[in-house]
Amino acid sequence: MTTTDCLFEKIGNIVSTLKTETISNERKETLQPLIDFIQSKVNDKKDIRINFICTHNSRRSHLSQIWAQTLAHHFNIPNVRCYSGGTEATALFPMVVQTLQDSGFQIEKLSEGTNPVYSIKYGENEHPVIGFSKKLDSAFNPASGFAAIMTCSQADGGCPFIVGAEKRIPITFEDPKAFDNTPLQAAKYSERSLQIATELFYVFSQINS
Repeated sequence: MTTTDCLFEKIGNIVSTLKTETISNERKETLQPLIDFIQSKVNDKKDIRINFICTHNSRRSHLSQIWAQTLAHHFNIPNVRCYSGGTEATALFPMVVQTLQDSGFQIEKLSEGTNPVYSIKYGENEHPVIGFSKKLDSAFNPASGFAAIMTCSQADGGCPFIVGAEKRIPITFEDPKAFDNTPLQAAKYSERSLQIATELFYVFSQINS
């Protein structure tokens, strides 16, 4: 059962047009360990904790965290809690905020400074995702029993072991940062966001709850 009507309308419209047939078989194999982790937790009626990790926790890890939380809700998968972290803390990149707003997320900046904190909502009555840059072992993140999803090759190569992770799963994405301050910036961030949404839609669509 899905709950698209509980998402903000624009997000629901995007979700309804995601095409999982564009995902290659090779990429589906990359996604399968995450499917297996989630399914095992669902079968055992345990909380599902997923920490998306990238070097700076500024772009891909946040897009992954937010879309994962949104799509878990869409597919009515209970007890899913999504997090993000980096090997270092920087700031949530403003173009990521803009990309999410353009996709229909309601975002409120809760604090200013060099590492602002954002409230990111995908549905009117749903708890917001709290978005800000943090190290992967921040007290804000789970300490044990989680899946560590390595969203960038640098973090994947530099962090062969994640303390407390039950599973460590590399699912890397190309960095839209390469297009910062170019005419293609907005389009490339949107493209990466939609790729992440499509692949996580596929992941949660495979779960029998």
